[in-house]
Amino acid sequence: MVRQRTFIAAALAVIGAGYALTLAIDNEYYFFAGYVVLQFVVLATAWNILGGYTGYVNFGAAGFFAVGAYTTIALLKLGDVPIYLVIPAAGVVTGLIGLGTGYLTMRLRGVYFAIATLALSVVLETLVANWDFVGGASGTFVLRPKSVPLFDSYVTFLFWVMLVLAVIAVVIARTIEHSRFGRGLAAIRDDEAAAECTGVPTLKLKLMSTSISGALMGVAGAPFPYYVTYIDPPSAFNLEIAVNAVAMPMIGGPGTWIGPVIGAVLLATLQQTATVTISSELNLLIVGVMLVVFVVAAPDGIVGLYHKLVAKVFKR
Repeated sequence: MVRQRTFIAAALAVIGAGYALTLAIDNEYYFFAGYVVLQFVVLATAWNILGGYTGYVNFGAAGFFAVGAYTTIALLKLGDVPIYLVIPAAGVVTGLIGLGTGYLTMRLRGVYFAIATLALSVVLETLVANWDFVGGASGTFVLRPKSVPLFDSYVTFLFWVMLVLAVIAVVIARTIEHSRFGRGLAAIRDDEAAAECTGVPTLKLKLMSTSISGALMGVAGAPFPYYVTYIDPPSAFNLEIAVNAVAMPMIGGPGTWIGPVIGAVLLATLQQTATVTISSELNLLIVGVMLVVFVVAAPDGIVGLYHKLVAKVFKR
């Protein structure tokens, strides 16, 4: 309990420090790039709840992300709904989709489940592309508010909003990891049949996992239309989003709350640097190269490699 309170206090300090940065730094590009890094922290953390803790690999992250973004579009079309209501609404919608996906696919395992989640993303993209109310295949524009209280620009405000969402996602992931719920998910990941035989309510826990994971992915996508100001199905259902959501936890260390954070910060920072200095076309190449390197050299990611090195040092 004391450690949890300390962690929450540290999380609040990070949010406060982020707001101080928005006042201290004049160059908006840093916040523009920082938003992307934090967005992937949320996505990687969300993926890890299902993929890392539970052991079900989800290739449909882009679908949940895009539904969160298009929930924002739909609400803006209906009326001038503020962002602080749009974000939880997106979480509810994608959480329900995650719950429904769990009911339909949780009998599948391994590559079959992964293919089913990928197919879900394709189906969702087809539906959105044919939904004229949210712009359909031609896309739609979003006008940012000209000003926002307490912030110099809307870009800095979006950065701070995504920082808050990233902190909330990490707090949720850490709480799950150290809870009875998290231990149940770990049992499912290690041996689902054995877990069920020992009384673990596997179906219930898996449905909770898919719902929480889906909700956080939708929350990550909710501010996206404000960030890009123009959105269409190819940009929302981007393959790069799905690949990064899987690769970042794998590189950082799946099954731990800190692993996705490390992987997202490292990989997204490299991608943003490559985008500015060379070309954004290198982003997927960076993901592929790093993923191959870590799968071969450190299959448990950076966190797993760290634990192995510490164990060797103490053995000496």
